[in-house]
Order: sequence, then C-alpha cells, then structure tokens
Amino acid sequence: MSSFITTFAALAPIFALAALGFLVAKTGIISRAASSGLSEFVNVLAIPALLFRAVTEAKTPDVNPFPYWASYFIALFTVWFIADTFARRSGRQGREAAIAGFASAQSNTVMVGLPVILSTVGEAGKLPIVILLAVHLSITMTGVSVLIARGEGGGWGALLKGLVTNSIFLAIIAGLAFRFSGWPMPKVATDLLRMIGDTATPCALVAMGMSLTAISFGGARLMIVIITLLKLILHPALVYVLAVYVFRLPPAYAASAVIFAACPTGIQAYLIAERFKAGAVVASGAIGLSTTLAIFTMTVAVTMAMALLR
Repeated sequence: MSSFITTFAALAPIFALAALGFLVAKTGIISRAASSGLSEFVNVLAIPALLFRAVTEAKTPDVNPFPYWASYFIALFTVWFIADTFARRSGRQGREAAIAGFASAQSNTVMVGLPVILSTVGEAGKLPIVILLAVHLSITMTGVSVLIARGEGGGWGALLKGLVTNSIFLAIIAGLAFRFSGWPMPKVATDLLRMIGDTATPCALVAMGMSLTAISFGGARLMIVIITLLKLILHPALVYVLAVYVFRLPPAYAASAVIFAACPTGIQAYLIAERFKAGAVVASGAIGLSTTLAIFTMTVAVTMAMALLR
C-alpha cells in the first residue's frame, strides 16, 4: 500500500500540470490560439530536441529490440482487434470501427508516457523510450491507414506525407544519423538542445490538458467505456505478461513498455477521426475518459512497473 501511495504522489504533479492546462483553457485565462501554439511548440521543437539529444547520448542497446517491440505490439494489436470487432458487431461501419480500434491501442506516448517514464524510471528509461517511439507512430499509422484509407482519393499520399514529415520521427532519424556520423556535438548545440528539451515535459502536460477542453464525453457511451477499459487495463496487463513472463525483458525495458501501454488514448485518434470524418465522438470521448481515469490506473501500472526495477 505504501508503494502505491508513493507512486500516486510521484504521478500527482504530472497530472496536476494537465489539470492546470485544462483549467486555464476552460476559464479563458489562456486562449485556444495559445493552446494550439503551445501544442505546436511541444511537437515541433521541445519533444524533437529532447529525443534528438536522447538518441545521440544514449548507450548502445544492450538487448535485442525485437522482443521489446513484440511485447508491446502483440498486446497493442490484440486490444485493437477486440475493439474493432466489438464496434462492427455493434453495427458501426468500417471506418468508425477502425477508429475505435485505433483509439483503444494508440497510447499518448509523447505527452504522458515520456514524462512519466523519465520521472519514474529515470535515465534507464531513455533508451527504451527512443526504441519504442522510433517505430510506434509508423506502425500504428500504417495500421489505421490500411483499414480506412483504402480507396480514398489522396488518402494514402496525405498520410504518408504526414508520417515522413513528422517532427518526432525525423528527430529520431536525425539523431541516429548524427550518432553514426561520429561528429562531435558543439557545446552551444548541446546547451541549446538541453534548454529546449527541458521544457518538453511541463509544456507537453499543460498542452494536453488544454486540448481536453475541445473533447466531448457525450454519445456512444458504451463504446467509449469499452475502449477505455481496453486501453487502461487490458493493454498494460498483456504487455506485463509478455514482457515479464514470455520475453523476460530487462527490468527497465519491461517497466517502460508497461508504462507506455498504461497511457491514456493519444490525441492522434481524434485527429485521424476528424481527417476521415468518422468516429470523432468515440475518439474524443475515449481520450477524455481515459485521460481522466489514467491518474488512478497508471498509479497501479507504475507501481507494478517500478517493482520490476527493485
């Protein structure tokens, strides 16, 4: 019980920042235009700077990454399949079912997972973060593209362009290229990256909270609850079993995978729903409900993850 309380206390400031963002946006203290600007800063500058520096400074992986990826993505596609199947059997059309599956599987890795892992796992979590984020977006976006972009005029091209121009994906690729070039990093560049990267965690959490003001909890309640249960409970539980008992990952990798899986639904689900004009209510509701409940469910998940490090 004491470890649960300790973990809750550690996570409370993280979610308090998100709550602060929601409050200042909801009351109009900070405008929605500022909310969009802060989110853009986080995604275009702060997180890429943090990841570029992490890639260039990280030690060479001491494990084969494929068992780590398998632990995470086998669980991810399992909950995706369950949600998609439930949605179809509930009478939802293909696009909306695909969005439901995507929402149950797509974690908020950047705005929640990254800050939580850095604050709990610490330095040992940096390399697992980079290894997962290097493939996460491309795999999930490809998956949802296969399901809903078939036959769309320009759909594939727009999604492919969005992927290859994604600043987070490009930061990891650029970091790898610089790392293998053998060039020394100038001190001014190191200091600049550190200063920008240090803003990533607080700004990301505030921006996430501000974005929740545009999310609806109404409509499709049963589907929203199902997605939330799959995302917050089944996904991390499956990852825990696979990482600890099947693939027997090193503690820092197993802990990071569990924490990533325990994150609430990512904002990408809503953006994809809006892009294809299907399932926006389901996606936004799942983001809102899962983010609200995540402080409690993630406390349990992080407590279990941290026990692996002892």
